[in-house]
Amino acid sequence: MNILDKIVAHKKLQIAERKNTVPIAQLEKFDLFQRKSVSLTQRLTQSGSTGIIAEFKRKSPSKGMINPDADVMKTTTGYVAAGAAALSILTDEEFFGGSSENLHRVRLHNACPILRKDFMIDEYQIVEAKAMGADVILLIAAILTPEETKNLAILARSLEMEVLLEVHDEEELQQTALNELVSPYVNVVGVNNRNLKTFEVSVGTSKELAPLIPDDFVKISESGIGDPATILQLKAHGYQGFLMGENFMKTDDPAQACANFIQQLKSQEIQAKSQSCDTGI
Repeated sequence: MNILDKIVAHKKLQIAERKNTVPIAQLEKFDLFQRKSVSLTQRLTQSGSTGIIAEFKRKSPSKGMINPDADVMKTTTGYVAAGAAALSILTDEEFFGGSSENLHRVRLHNACPILRKDFMIDEYQIVEAKAMGADVILLIAAILTPEETKNLAILARSLEMEVLLEVHDEEELQQTALNELVSPYVNVVGVNNRNLKTFEVSVGTSKELAPLIPDDFVKISESGIGDPATILQLKAHGYQGFLMGENFMKTDDPAQACANFIQQLKSQEIQAKSQSCDTGI
């Protein structure tokens, strides 16, 4: 059993417990359940957007503890102040050190789009995400059938949340985002540069899949981005969003690391435009 199988097996047990503790009827009475969602697609595509989706992640199965002492409020408000277009909050506790409480707290203090980053396999989690205050949910093609993906996406859209569909290879892309039964309910296609079965990372994955993803979708590149120059390369391949967490979280001050990165990115973008003008491109 690989790590992805272990995560999904644990998630099934956890969901069963949550359903008994806080049933859907109770979730639907939460104050944030009635809140109007903020559009991630609009935020990523608006003029001047950095495209950075900054993630709060304490640990991962491949790296272990990354930053166990980081303050979720200081970090996330710092991310937004630095210019992050959106936030990604891990809610898986067992493998990533996240919590639903973190997302709820972050929601109350930030107006930007928030992605609930978790392994979504059950409709209960979609309703739960809405009650937490999430604007976007993640559906991972590697752990869902096309039918499951469609049903979860339909529910999310009915609750006025956007859907980020994550793929890692052409087969997953063909079965989900390019499937006419699924595609109408997907807002964003994210290419995970990390293989969730082996946890090997290559940004080349995003570059290879880019031409296969229709322009109808906003494209996001996830994982393995540690250099502003990489973002400029990915933008040239049509990507408008860049999910980054570990690069910031591994530092003593993730918010400052995000600010430094965005400042470098803007400087390199200005330099690249200047060079294009000088060469007449």
